[in-house]
Amino acid sequence: MSSRFLVKFAKRYPAWILLTIILGFSGGLFNGVGTALIAPIALNLLGIDLNLEGGPPILKTIMGPFEGLTGNSRLAAMALAIIGLIVLKNLANYTSTLVSSALSRRITCDLRETGLQLLLEVDLDFYSQMKVGDLINRLGGETGRAAGEVGTVLGMVMTSINVLVFLALLLALSWKLTLASTVLMALVAGVNQYSINRAKVFGKNLSELSKVYSIGVLETLQGIRLVKATGNEIREYQKLRQFIRDREQADFQSQANSAAIGPVGEVTGIVGLIGIVFLGRLFFANEIEALSAVLFSFLILLQRLLPLISQLNRARGGLANNAASVEIINDFLRRDNKPFMKNGSITYGALQKGIHFNHLSFAYPTQPDKAVLNDINLYLPRGTTLALVGASGAGKSTLADLLPRFYDPLSGCITLDGIDLREFEIASLRRVMGIVSQDTFLFNNSVRSNIAYARPDATDEEIIAAAKRANAWEFIERLPKGFDTMIGDRGVLLSGGQRQRLAIARALVQDPDILILDEATSALDTVSERLVQAAIEELSRARTTLVIAHRLSTVQKADQIAVLDQGCVVEVGRHEDLLRKGGYYARLYQMQFADQAQGVPAYNQLLIKASHEARTRLNSMIGSLRLLTDDLIDTPEEQQELLEESYSSAMSILNTIELFENSTKVAKK
Repeated sequence: MSSRFLVKFAKRYPAWILLTIILGFSGGLFNGVGTALIAPIALNLLGIDLNLEGGPPILKTIMGPFEGLTGNSRLAAMALAIIGLIVLKNLANYTSTLVSSALSRRITCDLRETGLQLLLEVDLDFYSQMKVGDLINRLGGETGRAAGEVGTVLGMVMTSINVLVFLALLLALSWKLTLASTVLMALVAGVNQYSINRAKVFGKNLSELSKVYSIGVLETLQGIRLVKATGNEIREYQKLRQFIRDREQADFQSQANSAAIGPVGEVTGIVGLIGIVFLGRLFFANEIEALSAVLFSFLILLQRLLPLISQLNRARGGLANNAASVEIINDFLRRDNKPFMKNGSITYGALQKGIHFNHLSFAYPTQPDKAVLNDINLYLPRGTTLALVGASGAGKSTLADLLPRFYDPLSGCITLDGIDLREFEIASLRRVMGIVSQDTFLFNNSVRSNIAYARPDATDEEIIAAAKRANAWEFIERLPKGFDTMIGDRGVLLSGGQRQRLAIARALVQDPDILILDEATSALDTVSERLVQAAIEELSRARTTLVIAHRLSTVQKADQIAVLDQGCVVEVGRHEDLLRKGGYYARLYQMQFADQAQGVPAYNQLLIKASHEARTRLNSMIGSLRLLTDDLIDTPEEQQELLEESYSSAMSILNTIELFENSTKVAKK
């Protein structure tokens, strides 16, 4: 059963479980004995003399401590005993509830910690098949509901102990009436079973709708820029609104069904109680008058037993309702159905000779029949740069992903100084690899924390030096709080070029032995590209570098250029050599630089680009200044913001002019 994994987590706390059971038994015993004393007190108050001769031994045993007392003294002692027993019962139940709740919370923490550890250890391929919203829902709500099963089971154990204590007392009072009661209670249980079966259906439906809702909200928030850009706010709202209503409707159905179990159980229980009275008169008419205390005690015990049975039924309904969550979390925490990278045993030191991509072939696990790389054979000597170029889908990024072992090849291997990559310990290997890609990820934290992420122990001097080398110092100084400025979710408060330069500064602080650059400038404007490219050249200096580039102008200085087409290496060489061959690389180059091929001077191209950049920034600055001169500003904060924007535009124009001047010197040579 899927709930067995919960037992594995519960076994970590045997003392807590034992304490819960002991407290449950104590509460049941105090409750049963206290209840059994109610009938004799009530009969005494009514002036009925108790005649226990011929009565059940259990009743004589309970009344034994009061035999030496008479009259009001006896009545007072019995009343105090009942009060004391009820206090002890409630104290035991209260303590048991606290212990059970604490145990459930500990197991919830254990489940979530295990889930987090699994998510951090599982291969990237797992995330390509799962939705993040689904994972968050499982780690949050579903885990809590599944762990709640432990508390429910412990509650059932305590309730069952109480039931057993009451049944033992009932059997000791009259086994005949107890037998008749059991038959009637079986009918009551049959009525409740229908509601319990429905609870399973409602619980599964609720889990599914919760997952759909979590996924929908997360995807909408992640894509909020696209939603607003396409004017789809109302459509997304209507979709999420329907998710909310469907989920709440399912939750209401589940609660309505659970709430009905108790009242239905109580009604059927009362009907059964009345039936027992009639059966007692029918079958034990000669004994009832003589043993009024026995019958009275029996009925009171039975009346206290019925709510316990209803409580058990509600708990069974709760178990059924959460059964879907247990199955979901059981599948979530399984490791045998998820991909995990086999770890090596050698701690990586430093590259001495070079990296050999030795006849690599690869296909993604989700599409094993579709080869992405075919017999790739390349060698990257230490301290040099290898650039990968080619059309989209040629396999460039996939080849780069194999180097830090995000995936393993189907055949062939990657060796570092002749040692297979798979023999190295993964964490030590990845710590010496710096990766800068076009999709830069930054945490919603300060600039300082993002730069020092790979090395949290980096000093302020190292962080500042890395920022200057990455051409990031200038814009960081202009931020409201400098290095302590919070940059928003994924660095949304920064421009694309600024985010890239922070990523490069992060790599500089990390000081990687091997550098992987995956189209780090492809999504930037001309000015930002030049700044980032300069930072990349600083970062790549004296490092072993693997570059993936779409713009061939960024890789002309590479020591080697490997041209990929449909997963195969079709050409390898330096920029000038590949152009002279007139092959695939030369055709790519001609396509990207068609304007030059048609006779447009490089100087004119630079002038056009610089003019466009300057006009764009100048228009923005003029608009801000116009608002200021026309006194159309409402608040001092808005005035300050426009001044800062104008200053930023002016600085960008100056940078454009400087880059244009430097570039024209090269173009005219």
